Amino acid sequence: MSINAKRALVTGITGQDGSYLAEFLLDRGYEVHGLVRRSSTFGTQRIEHLYRDIHEMERPLVLHHGDMADGNGLARLIREIRPTEVYNLAAQSHVRVSFDQPAYTADVTAVGTLRLLEAIRDFQDAVGYQIRFYQASSSEMYGKVLETPQSESTPFYPRSPYGVAKLYAHWITINYRESYGIHGSCGILFNHESPRRGETFVTRKITRAAARIKLGLQKKLYLGNLDAKRDWGFAGDYVEAMWLMLQQDEPDDYVISTDETHSVREFSEKVFGRLGLNYSDFIEIDPRYFRPAEVELLLGNSQKARKKLAWQPRVSFDGLVDLMVDSDLALARKEQVLLAAGHETGLPNR
Repeated sequence: MSINAKRALVTGITGQDGSYLAEFLLDRGYEVHGLVRRSSTFGTQRIEHLYRDIHEMERPLVLHHGDMADGNGLARLIREIRPTEVYNLAAQSHVRVSFDQPAYTADVTAVGTLRLLEAIRDFQDAVGYQIRFYQASSSEMYGKVLETPQSESTPFYPRSPYGVAKLYAHWITINYRESYGIHGSCGILFNHESPRRGETFVTRKITRAAARIKLGLQKKLYLGNLDAKRDWGFAGDYVEAMWLMLQQDEPDDYVISTDETHSVREFSEKVFGRLGLNYSDFIEIDPRYFRPAEVELLLGNSQKARKKLAWQPRVSFDGLVDLMVDSDLALARKEQVLLAAGHETGLPNR
């Protein structure tokens, strides 16, 4: 394979961001390779639509079984694929779960990034051409925020094993950039959502439950801290910023955000209001959903990315709510049809 071809390796390709990034890269003529963990069940729902016209694509989408815990396997993949760009989106990405699985979160999210960087460094030393590397950093690294809004120069103070693991991955990328000349850029992405968001994340949990409540499939929604504030954007907008970082001559780090913040309460009010419901009639607080150490406020300052990358978010907060509610209402209607036909859906009726 020619090293001049646009060829990308995406870890975490089956996740929300990975699916949007794969679409984005395929549309731009890339040959896209994705890392997928071996499992007894299929976890590729978010990218299945990309295979519909796969035989007509100039550049294919190829999935490879692998794991961020397997350094030898990552090195072998880099040698076989010979990517021009690597996007590291793989992680144990649920903040609350990271308190229950801190060691696993550290191994995959933190040390997994080191393994991948080592594979890239060894390959570059052997072959002599540069791979451009994107690291998915996180606003959770700011944690107990020391200034508002948060920019690239704001000190970090992570408040979860996930935030700590992401901070290690962030700094090891910078270290390899400065020590070995790797073209590594970090995107400090603030919360970004979509209809493809996992159902255990608070925004999707709210839109999914509200749609089911609207159709009588669920009675209550249990949440934790309604006063936590986040800078929420649309995942489809944010993957463009990832790509733009790797098109720059010099690697750098960028905050990617909408530069506005909304509370979980406000998100809930918007979602239920979109369906003609009052959120306070259906939401109950459950202490199980509170974090041991809470992050109360995240608000980004993305002026550097807007100036240097010419990037800006296109989907507004209200537009994001509309996208997610419409999608989950359609899913709830399908579920309603299945239930009427006597099929089990496996979802709770509460």
